[in-house]
Order: sequence, then structure tokens, then C-alpha cells
Amino acid sequence: MVDATHKLFNASDRSYFSLIKKEVHSIAVQRSFPEKRIAEIDLIVAELTSNLGKYAIGGSILIGWNEAVQGGYLEIISVDNGPGISDVHRVLSDGYSSSNTLGHGLGSVRRLSDFFDIYSLKGWGTIIVSRIYRNPKELPPKISYPEIQPLVIAKHGEITSGDGFVLRRGDRTVKFMLADGLGHGPDANLAVNEAAKAFHSMASNSPVEIIRHMHTSVRKTRGLVAMIGIADLVKKTISLAGVGNIGTKLFGNQQTVKTILCYNGIIGHNIPGTMNDNIIPIDSFQEMVLCSDGIRSRWDAAKYIGINRCNPIIKATALLKDFNRLTDDSSVVAIKLKK
Repeated sequence: MVDATHKLFNASDRSYFSLIKKEVHSIAVQRSFPEKRIAEIDLIVAELTSNLGKYAIGGSILIGWNEAVQGGYLEIISVDNGPGISDVHRVLSDGYSSSNTLGHGLGSVRRLSDFFDIYSLKGWGTIIVSRIYRNPKELPPKISYPEIQPLVIAKHGEITSGDGFVLRRGDRTVKFMLADGLGHGPDANLAVNEAAKAFHSMASNSPVEIIRHMHTSVRKTRGLVAMIGIADLVKKTISLAGVGNIGTKLFGNQQTVKTILCYNGIIGHNIPGTMNDNIIPIDSFQEMVLCSDGIRSRWDAAKYIGINRCNPIIKATALLKDFNRLTDDSSVVAIKLKK
């Protein structure tokens, strides 16, 4: 089922910390993590929330589960609004403390994580990503490009998301779709899931042809908007087409930015009679970002100095942090097209 990829928890006050710890522990138990792994997850969450309480201005924790990758992993993301870390390397040293505490700190989080990444800007804040694999004997897989990291959050108070992300990797192609059902809640989620079924059932390598197939398949739902991309790993091209208000940008060398415009309409209700695939050489661009309309339209990634060295989930989280409308389901998909 296509749904939110992450849950967002307010961590701006210590009163929230025990709830977050219980929720993460419960997820780990439900996903059949070994006891040792669960204990390590508990320590990671305790350290991240402790750091938010001691040093940060505001804060939140994002919890995600990825079943598709090598036995599955739990992803814990800590986000705050400052003051930022002036010396990340020093803070990551085991035993370091800036407040006369024991100070195993972020060094222990990195050591206990199967994957760890951090990004910080002075005056802006810090993002920390920890991934813990269910099977401790399995190493994180080698990165396959395009490297795609979705971040989909349901509107506050909803139990399911009207936004959804779909990914299908083949030997030659990588196909993906960011979809936003009209409105939010279960009916919007139903529209996205019907579209996902149509997406998977269509063998075409043309985004426009897939959109037309989905249009017929979702007529009985409230409809949706979507952007579809198909990366051809042999031809080294990416084909794109969308309907509605999914924001899409590609980023190249020398600060080159290309915006991909969607066609007007609603899939399942009305789409243009004439549409064309936008075919772009992958070599011309390094990164790509897609956003639903839960993210303010004038989002900009230029201020995140050095963020391209990080895992794409860091950029997705940064954009969510700064541009989330908080009034709808929210989605950011960050993609590294090549090394």
C-alpha cells in the first residue's frame, strides 16, 4: 500500500520525548527487530532527543520504515532550528560533551547506526540521519543510481496520506512517480493507490502513456495530480511528464537549474489531448527534486551550502523543514542522478 514514508513527531519540548521513545520502540518490536537491535535503537533515540532538549532551538523527529531494501531498515531523523554545530567532526568524537555530561553523544549514535549522516549550518540548524537494519549481519547495500529518497508526511491529524511515492527498478530503467490525491485523508489515499496499481501494470517507457493509462484507471476516484519519471540507464536519459501542481527541478553544474512544468488538469477527470515526454540527458544534471503542493512553491535549495555531499534524504528533510505548509500532506523526493 502506498502511504506516508515517515511520521513526524514534535520534539520541541522534553514532555514529548517519552512518547517518541515509546513509538519508536513499538515500531521496532512490530518489525521483528532482534532484542539487541531494539536496545541500540532505544539508545539512539534517547541520545538524539537528549541533544534536542539540551542544545537545540525547537526540534522534531521523523521516523520511517523502508521494507524494500535488504531486509528493511528503520530510519530516524532529528531536525532542529539552530544554533547549528560549528565543529561537526569534534562533536562526533566518542566522549565529547559540551555541557560537562558523560558525552558519548553523537559519536555513539554514529557507531550504533548502520548508516549515519549529518548536516549543519550555523544559525540554521542541524539534521541527523540514523538507519538501523533489521538484520545486523546485513550490510547497507551498495548505492544504485539514480539514488532516490522520498519523504512523505501525512497531514497532522490524518491516519493516512493523500500523497504517495512509487518506485520500480528494472535492469535497464528506473521508474518513479510522485502523486497527490485531491484533498487529503482516505479518499485521497485511495486515488493514489489506484494510480499506483495502474503505474505498475503499464509496461510502457513513456510517462505520457502511463498517465493516459492511469487516467482511465482512476476515473471512479476523486482524482490526483502526478509527475512521472523514467530513467533509462542504457541511453542515459530521463523522461518526465506530469499533470497538476507537482514541482520538479533538475540541478546541474554552475548552478544550472531546469524547471519541468506539468500540464494543467486532474488525472481521472480531465487531462490535455496532447502531451509530450520531456527527454533530458542525465549527464547534464546531477540532482533532481520533486515536491507536492504541501511544500511552498517558491522553495529554494541554494542556501544549503555543501548539502550535495550528503545523502539525498538530508536535502529532502531540509526542504521539508523550511517550506512545509503544515496544512496538507507534504512530500519531497530528492534524487542523485549520478555519482
